[in-house]
Amino acid sequence: MNFNILAYTIYGLLTCYIILWVGRQFHRNGRIFIVSLFGQDTSLADTTNNLLLMGYYLFNIGYAIIQFSYWNQIQSVDELISSIALKTGRLLFVLVGLHYLNMLGIYLFAKRKNSLTIKH
Repeated sequence: MNFNILAYTIYGLLTCYIILWVGRQFHRNGRIFIVSLFGQDTSLADTTNNLLLMGYYLFNIGYAIIQFSYWNQIQSVDELISSIALKTGRLLFVLVGLHYLNMLGIYLFAKRKNSLTIKH
């Protein structure tokens, strides 16, 4: 019996939930950092935050869809669970990596902005 269709369905639903939930958390909780970077210009900060959210969704949903093409033939329930766990774990590592890269970017941008503000 081939379990690939079941694996695709479970993985698709699981990753969509994870991507949407994490995206909402980043969008809601990261707004304050973006507002502080743009000197309290909330209009520009909100637009930037929305663009970051769109980029986040496009990148991660694209990555999740590409994972379907690398899926091996699944012949047992053990392989089904293992395969879904592996693909979901990779997605989580990508999300964590992107989060830390974004935080590094925000830190460096804020540091640069603060050093330019102090000089003037």
